[in-house]
Amino acid sequence: MESWKLKLNGSWNEIKGKIKQKYGNVTDDDLLYKEGKDEELLGRLQKKIGKSKQELKTWIESL
Repeated sequence: MESWKLKLNGSWNEIKGKIKQKYGNVTDDDLLYKEGKDEELLGRLQKKIGKSKQELKTWIESL
């Protein structure tokens, strides 16, 4: 499993808080996360934040 996915599974609430702090336009609905729906989550964040999926994966890994 990719390290960014492991990070999501392990500390989702913390990551969600950091995303909301950094990007105020991201809502709770945007951050609905279900196991196995990682790419869907990235797609929603990509639309809201305007970063590529790879940029988002790298950023999540760094949290």
